[in-house]
Amino acid sequence: MSNTFTKTTEEDSLYRHIDKMSVEEILIGINNEDRKVADAVTQVIPKISNLSKAIADKLIAGGRLFYIGAGTSGRVAVVDASECPPTFGVPHDLVTAIIAGGREAMFNAVEFAEDDIEAAWKDLSEHNVGKNDFVIGIAASGTTPYVVGGLTSCKHHNITTGSVVCNIGSPISAIADFPIEVSLGPEFLTGSTRMKSGTAQKLILNMISTSVMIQLGRVEDNKMVNMQLTNEKLIDRGIKMLLEKKPNLSYEEAREQLLLHGSVSKAAISTP
Repeated sequence: MSNTFTKTTEEDSLYRHIDKMSVEEILIGINNEDRKVADAVTQVIPKISNLSKAIADKLIAGGRLFYIGAGTSGRVAVVDASECPPTFGVPHDLVTAIIAGGREAMFNAVEFAEDDIEAAWKDLSEHNVGKNDFVIGIAASGTTPYVVGGLTSCKHHNITTGSVVCNIGSPISAIADFPIEVSLGPEFLTGSTRMKSGTAQKLILNMISTSVMIQLGRVEDNKMVNMQLTNEKLIDRGIKMLLEKKPNLSYEEAREQLLLHGSVSKAAISTP
């Protein structure tokens, strides 16, 4: 750990007496802090790029991507991972999020789950994680024992790792092969990392998963041609995509071909 390591995520808010503010003043303050997030993420795009390329290399070679995190960080990870199959039509086990405390922790706080330094490796081992896979640890503080332990064990087993944290010079960053540190300053509500930190993590994971899937060929032009057809809105969207590729088809013919083949990509290849 750096001798200058400071948990800015735990520092006092720049705003005082927020309990005495009007609702509009509260909202303006939150919005002012949120404005800082995108600019901070911009500063680390080169590191996100390096991480994304490394993940894509692993997945192209047959590996998988795992996120590990606790609390808000784990929940943000679960949201990102769960959206990959419907958005890009990939297998459900290609991107997996593991949250400290298990499924219950997605909806309820599980006491002391994040403090178990050995639990993450146990959780990863249930998925038979190996050196062909890639593991990203996510923690606003950069010190969460669950994540520290998980990445340390990955290092011992020659598994490539990345991290997304919101403090500079953290222990987690020191362990990860591809660390990302986004500097946000204190939260509007002191220590409430579900706010700016959670927003930054969501933005970065969106960038990682989307750019990786594009590298894997799951997107054509600017379209989700491999999305799962799970409702009428998505079917209609898919039909319109297919009609762009096959303008000789009627709407009903495009619908028939789309549902027959299961994706725009497959239907476009198979339809005369």
